[in-house]
Amino acid sequence: MAKTCAMGLISALAAASASSSLLSQTNQNVAFADGPFNFPLFSSSSPSPSPSPSGSPQSSTGQLPSQPSASPASTTDKEGSGNVKARNDNPRTSSAGFDPEALERGAKALREISSSSNAKKAFELMKKQEETRQAELAERAAEFKAMQAQAETERQRVIYDEQKKLTQHQAQTKSQMARYEDELARKRMQAENEYQRARNQELVKLQEESAIRQEQARRATEEQIQAQRRQTEREKAEIERETIRVKAMAEAEGRAHEAKLAEEVNRRMLVDRANAEREKWVAAINTTFDHIGGGLRAILTDQNKLVVAVGGLTALAAGIYTTREGARVIWGYVDRILGQPSLIRESSRGKYPWSGIFSRAMSSLRNGDKTSSKNGNGFGEVILHPSLQKRIQQLSGATANTKAHQAPFRNMLFYGPPGTGKTMAARELARKSGLDYALMTGGDVAPLGPQAVTKIHQLFDWAKKSRRGLLLFIDEADAFLCERNKTYMSEAQRSALNALLFRTGDQSKDIVLALATNRPGDLDSAVADRIDEVLEFPLPGEDERFKLLKLYLDKYIAQAGSRKPGLLQNLFKKQQQKIEIKGLTDDILREAAAKTEGFSGREIAKLMASVQAAVYGSENCVLDPSLFREVVDYKVAEHQQRRKLAGADGDGA
Repeated sequence: MAKTCAMGLISALAAASASSSLLSQTNQNVAFADGPFNFPLFSSSSPSPSPSPSGSPQSSTGQLPSQPSASPASTTDKEGSGNVKARNDNPRTSSAGFDPEALERGAKALREISSSSNAKKAFELMKKQEETRQAELAERAAEFKAMQAQAETERQRVIYDEQKKLTQHQAQTKSQMARYEDELARKRMQAENEYQRARNQELVKLQEESAIRQEQARRATEEQIQAQRRQTEREKAEIERETIRVKAMAEAEGRAHEAKLAEEVNRRMLVDRANAEREKWVAAINTTFDHIGGGLRAILTDQNKLVVAVGGLTALAAGIYTTREGARVIWGYVDRILGQPSLIRESSRGKYPWSGIFSRAMSSLRNGDKTSSKNGNGFGEVILHPSLQKRIQQLSGATANTKAHQAPFRNMLFYGPPGTGKTMAARELARKSGLDYALMTGGDVAPLGPQAVTKIHQLFDWAKKSRRGLLLFIDEADAFLCERNKTYMSEAQRSALNALLFRTGDQSKDIVLALATNRPGDLDSAVADRIDEVLEFPLPGEDERFKLLKLYLDKYIAQAGSRKPGLLQNLFKKQQQKIEIKGLTDDILREAAAKTEGFSGREIAKLMASVQAAVYGSENCVLDPSLFREVVDYKVAEHQQRRKLAGADGDGA
């Protein structure tokens, strides 16, 4: 066992010497010993120190001296010759630079170890040291492998991260390219759309300009034709006027000659007749004054006759005054009991129960359904939207059936812009349902002051006397039926509102209350609570405006100047000039209906009245399309200017 260990140690020392010699050749030809050897366990006496290459003695612990380093001369020879050989400055080393002294010292140490009694323990210790060293090397190798594996893992992770980043970058780049291409496509489409829109606008503008030019050319041609026609008619009228003047002058000369011949005879006859009449009137005046003077002399000379005359005159004056005042008092009492209240502005009932019966009967027989058949809608001159008209017809039927079954009536609220037919619809609703009709305005209540409450009660007492039932229509209802918490509302108005609320607290079987207002939000909440039906009257649409234009064209133009029945009226009333309508078709009326957007029914009636005035102001009293369009354009511009002024006033307020 000891020999085996010694051989292993020798081989290790030899390998260490060889490696150190190679290392010394590599590192500037410097040779070192394998390392210090210290054997304190089995060496009792220290080996003799040997001089180190530097001349220092060996330590007493048995440390082997390191191989001396090569001198600088070897480096110089190495640099100077082509075949470099290690310079051997130590005479104990070989020419190759190997120092056998280390082996000798190792062999000597082995012999000492073999001869020592602790050789076994030394070899065991060396074995353990070698095993420990091998374990450390194995552990270092394992650590190196682990580090290598970790480095490989880290490298794989870095590669994976780089690939992931590359993939993300490629995906992001691809999405950006897709977005950029999409944006380019959208911009291209938008540019194409803008170009197409601009081109369409240019085409529309060119078409409009072409249409305007054509219309201007047509109007210019038509105006030229009309001007030539008017010039021809003026020349014709001038010729006729000259002919009539010449004829009249000839006739006047003839009549003047005849008058001169008969003038002297007529003058003498008139003078004789005037003298006779004068003498007759002078004689009559003288006789009258003679009788009056005689009577006055008789009365003044006789006292009894004077007293009787004065008393008779006094009694006659007193009787006349008493009769007049008594009749006034009695008539006021009758008017207060039986007459129509002062708040009523218009009513289908007469002022007194016996008045108006014959006139209403004759009117119903004469008119019949004449007004309802003019436009075919069954509502006379009221042109409404079909849905609203149907709703009013349903309400009229329901109101008529309600009266027939003695059920309570339902109150109504009509709201909308001015001039949309609320009053006319209420009148037609009353006529269709078979009720009497009465109209009052809310503005008449405030001036009454403290008497307003009494007048309201008189109004409702009078309305309850109608045997057919009465529809009480209050126009401009917000004038005195507004919110009671308004600061400007007087105590008399508040009392009048309370009186009306008291009389309409329960549903009535005699009175239908219909309110009309342009501002339904201003009504008192208690008044709104008494409303059962709410109807909105909007501005007429294009079809309704067309029907209204036809209606008022027939009323103001076609029937203007026609004679009404009545011999006495026709004898004493001047004949109106008949209006001639030329070329006014339904297409022109529809064009006017399209232009008059925003007009109310009242404004359309005023428009046709303006057309009538323009026709009467013309020379030949003829309504043609050019005159009609001129008046329509003027009224449309006036309507727009009025709306601008109203908007400016609203902004300033």
